[in-house]
Amino acid sequence: MKLKAKALVVSVIAFGLMSGCSASFDEAKDEALVAVEETFKETPKDTNNKNDDIKFYLPFGFEVEEETPNNIILKNGSKTYILFYNLQEEPKSEVVLNATLQQKNYDITERFQQDDKLSYVLVNKSNDEENEVVVGIGGVKITSEVKTSSLKSEAETMMRIVKSVKANK
Repeated sequence: MKLKAKALVVSVIAFGLMSGCSASFDEAKDEALVAVEETFKETPKDTNNKNDDIKFYLPFGFEVEEETPNNIILKNGSKTYILFYNLQEEPKSEVVLNATLQQKNYDITERFQQDDKLSYVLVNKSNDEENEVVVGIGGVKITSEVKTSSLKSEAETMMRIVKSVKANK
């Protein structure tokens, strides 16, 4: 009987620790939105990659996997990101945002404005641990599947990439 009681106590403590250590979606969302807005207001990173149409910044570990017209597939380890760009749209344009919103209902739709730029974050909660995240400015957006526990850092990195995109002249 003592063994069962000890096992029960250990199980309760372990469950409490596990549930206390994982970030709730609401906490992760709030932290991510603050981080994205702060990154949006920062000076863009210097570009370190380019294709025929654009120049852009990629953080360490990211690489271009494939390019198609208006899309660049990025990889960072096992994670995949889709960078979309429409050079016909200005940084204040809502065309790409509105087209994206018509495709599905998002649990979070947040917009930020600075000068003549419109930034947005869209999150569709797939389950307790996974989310589809879209971060964009005007005619440029990046999309990826993101764990709730890394929502802040992933969304912040995604904004850094989007903010750096410039048309080749």
